[in-house]
Amino acid sequence: MKLYHCNGARSMRSLWLLNELGIDFELVELPFSMEGLRTPEYLSISPLGRVPCLVDGETVVFESGAITQYLCETHDTKGLGRAVGTPERAEWLIWLHYAETMAVHGASLVQQKVFIAREDRSPVVQKLESRRLEKSLEVIDRHLASQDYLLKSGFSAVDTNVGYSVHLAKGFVPLEPFANVVAYYERLAARPAFQKAAASVPLKEQERG
Repeated sequence: MKLYHCNGARSMRSLWLLNELGIDFELVELPFSMEGLRTPEYLSISPLGRVPCLVDGETVVFESGAITQYLCETHDTKGLGRAVGTPERAEWLIWLHYAETMAVHGASLVQQKVFIAREDRSPVVQKLESRRLEKSLEVIDRHLASQDYLLKSGFSAVDTNVGYSVHLAKGFVPLEPFANVVAYYERLAARPAFQKAAASVPLKEQERG
């Protein structure tokens, strides 16, 4: 098994989950740049030239949510997935996709604050996307008022997906107004698999002059 990954990108979700599952895999780290992700070699594997991309034998899976679902349906020995027909399946799927809702707003801020030249950035877009990101954190904060993880039964693969989105969000908006999210993030950050996956430069520290 092989995972294509860029430090600081949402491929951290897949890297974190592979670490949680204890799966042997090869990590291929690519530079987080257009040049590094648009080579003919990589485009032949991942057609949009984005990370993550997982190669498992003859199977190629891109999109981090799809990788999470694939790994949980084919390689989960830790009980991190929720199978079809089990009580928490629908909620597991909801949070799996909610993670991407959060990441959309985070990605917009990454574009504004990292990749777009300072003179071309939009204060209006930054304010709007920051507020949308805060609203998405409010939903999680209310949900975690009476439980430690997204599912009542405990830590699962969807916490790696939403957890990454929180990890990304904290570089752009303060988490302090969301006490339950702060406690949740601290629990996640204490996990050895998270620490191994997060050993990279935060995106905000790469901000252009």
